[in-house]
Amino acid sequence: MEPWWQQPVSRRQFILRVGWGLVYGSLLSWAMATLRYMFPNVLYEPSAVFKAGLPGEYEVGTVTTKWVREQRTWIIRNSQGIYALWARCTHLGCTPNWFDTERRFKCPCHGSNFNIDGDVIAGPAPKPLFRAAVSLAEDGQLQIDKAQLENRPGKREGGTFFLPYKSA
Repeated sequence: MEPWWQQPVSRRQFILRVGWGLVYGSLLSWAMATLRYMFPNVLYEPSAVFKAGLPGEYEVGTVTTKWVREQRTWIIRNSQGIYALWARCTHLGCTPNWFDTERRFKCPCHGSNFNIDGDVIAGPAPKPLFRAAVSLAEDGQLQIDKAQLENRPGKREGGTFFLPYKSA
């Protein structure tokens, strides 16, 4: 007797085998999808909140680039207080550079220019840079929250996006 795979197959048997194969295949794919649904789809990202040191460590009139590599944030202190700019160009998302001699941020990708407040001076960027929420933590350090962003003039100067701070 010949093995089953060498026996001739009629047209009816072929169609039945293909049909049952499709039924079992769809049941298997349904079971796999149901099993996959049971496991959460979690994206583990670093926290958007970080501590940036004591407010007295920042000099008046300077842009601190210390946090650009780690947190993609500049911290600026003027005579009224402290704010943090998210280092992401509003044109295509590149990281602009701070040029202290020209007192402006310049995007290396397409040439957008922003002033120290984050407003667009030149280039294709359609909106100002975003400010991140700034607050004082319980231990007295600056706490920057990049999950809360604002770039509308008038709203970004107050509330949680600007921390009034006068040195003693």
